[in-house]
Amino acid sequence: MSTANRVIKNTGFLYARMGITMFISLYTTRLILNALGAEDFGIFNVVGGAIAMMGFLNAAMTAATQRFMSYAEGEGKIEKQKSIFNVAIVLHFFIAIVLGIVLLIAGYFFFNSILTIPEERMYAAKLIYYFMIVSTMLTVMTVPYQAVLNAHENMLYFAIVGVIESLLKLAVALIVVNTILDKLIMYGVLMAGISLTVMLIMRVYTHKHYSECVYAPRKYWDKDLMKEMTSFAGWSLFGSSSGIISGYGTNIILNNFFGPVLNAANGICGQLNGQLMAFSNNMMKAVNPVIVKSEGQGNRNQMFKVTFTAGKLSVLLYSFFAIPFILETSFILKLWLKEVPPYTEIFLQLMFIQVLIEEITMPLGTSISAIGKIKQYNIIVSIILYSEIFLLFLAYIIGFPPQTLRIVAIIGAFGITLYKVWYCKYYCNMPLVEFITDVFMRSALVIILTLLIGYILQSFFDISLARMIIVTFVSFLSFGVLSYLLGLNQQERLRINDFILQRLKKILKHNYD
Repeated sequence: MSTANRVIKNTGFLYARMGITMFISLYTTRLILNALGAEDFGIFNVVGGAIAMMGFLNAAMTAATQRFMSYAEGEGKIEKQKSIFNVAIVLHFFIAIVLGIVLLIAGYFFFNSILTIPEERMYAAKLIYYFMIVSTMLTVMTVPYQAVLNAHENMLYFAIVGVIESLLKLAVALIVVNTILDKLIMYGVLMAGISLTVMLIMRVYTHKHYSECVYAPRKYWDKDLMKEMTSFAGWSLFGSSSGIISGYGTNIILNNFFGPVLNAANGICGQLNGQLMAFSNNMMKAVNPVIVKSEGQGNRNQMFKVTFTAGKLSVLLYSFFAIPFILETSFILKLWLKEVPPYTEIFLQLMFIQVLIEEITMPLGTSISAIGKIKQYNIIVSIILYSEIFLLFLAYIIGFPPQTLRIVAIIGAFGITLYKVWYCKYYCNMPLVEFITDVFMRSALVIILTLLIGYILQSFFDISLARMIIVTFVSFLSFGVLSYLLGLNQQERLRINDFILQRLKKILKHNYD
């Protein structure tokens, strides 16, 4: 199977997983909320939120492990893959232990001075916290197995595990609804059990199907590899934590100057934007191993071809769903929410611009990671992100309006985008002219023309549900046509045509037989 067909197929598996799990998740949340009640549900989320702050550590380690696994897969060195796997297992085991100890110590401060929990529910809250520590540790120890699946581009099994996990959560919700025991404690115990089950499922499968999954740390231990992976993960952690701290810091500044209502507006934008980004993020999950493998094979030209196509598809996929929201922001918000917090509309529209800037160079970050030169890159990106906090604080002191939060984020996104492009050109020999003409100009042309068509169409109708439906339908249609004709180059169109023809031939052959 060609690389393009494999990526399309894997993306399809991830989209199917997303559709199924999203539906199950919405229904499960409803069941749990009704079963626990608002107070216990709030306790679970507050306690869970305290642990979730450590999630960026796991994300950084996951990115590092996947990079080394995929790179070695591209090199075709099975012994090196075994060493990476064993180093990753040992490394994540000790990270899980350290993380567990840190969270246990932090729990003392959470429950004695930070979290506000009714006295009669304190015992249950503490039990939930301990169960979630166990769940977090198990999740950390699952990372090497996830990395193996991603390195082998086995998105089908990854999607199946995701669906199984969602079904288990639904089963937990049904049990909690009908149990006569303390529902909150039961929920915490069973959720920790799901983490253990997922780890065992992945462990059994990878050990059975992939030859590098041999647990023999004494035989395959590599001290230099350990240092390299730890250093890589450290700089990845530095970069990812700066994004989290910057976002949290600017949110605190917004709260101090304008109060919690504006935080609600910003939170709504974040939730909606997260759902829209899921489509491009799932595509990138399927593409990332291909980019790293190409570099591992020593084929940098192929790596940048995949990177350019991924960058274009990433911004186009996001734009496909975002453009109707940009055009009909006011009406959609009023339709979705009973009461729309002030500034939500302008926050949302500016956030779309910010993400469009970020998406077009998102795969360049994977390319930099594949090449391995991430120290300077993460330092500069972190400086830009931390500068956003200072710039926003200064702007609000001077008297700038609330939407300055998103304008500062756009400036930061633009700065990081320019730096990524320069970095890839200077350190990775990226063909800059090809990136500008094939990725940036093609994507910008499709987005601008679609927005123009939408704005022209709006002028013929008053604000209404009918206008929203018509504008959305025409936007989807015109965007699809323009993306095919103007967004994709000739080679990409041929690949898509070949993929569609192959699928049609299989369907016709199956029906004929």
